[in-house]
Amino acid sequence: MKRYVMALDLVNDPQLIREYEDYHREVWPEIKRSILDAGVLQMEIYRFENRLFMNMEVGDDFSFERKAAMDEANEKVQEWEQLMWKYQAAIPGTKPGEKWVMMTKIFELV
Repeated sequence: MKRYVMALDLVNDPQLIREYEDYHREVWPEIKRSILDAGVLQMEIYRFENRLFMNMEVGDDFSFERKAAMDEANEKVQEWEQLMWKYQAAIPGTKPGEKWVMMTKIFELV
């Protein structure tokens, strides 16, 4: 099993942040299924102000390339992603169109 931690900002607007959280309380079943089908075993998203952190645990067969191809072919995922852009804002330093960015682990207490 592997773990990935990623970050993303939200548009800094309290109403939009509430709406975003509402969507994530009731994530569409097709979206949950697509995440599981891609090999994600566990996913959590945390928020502080308008910054999000996502923790993903994935199986050994998971790859971001495979998930991206699956998402590209899934009409419902594309609809969800388009909707989420209303609320999301790329973190400074990201490439155009890039959303979640990988964080680098700098410490681990063993």
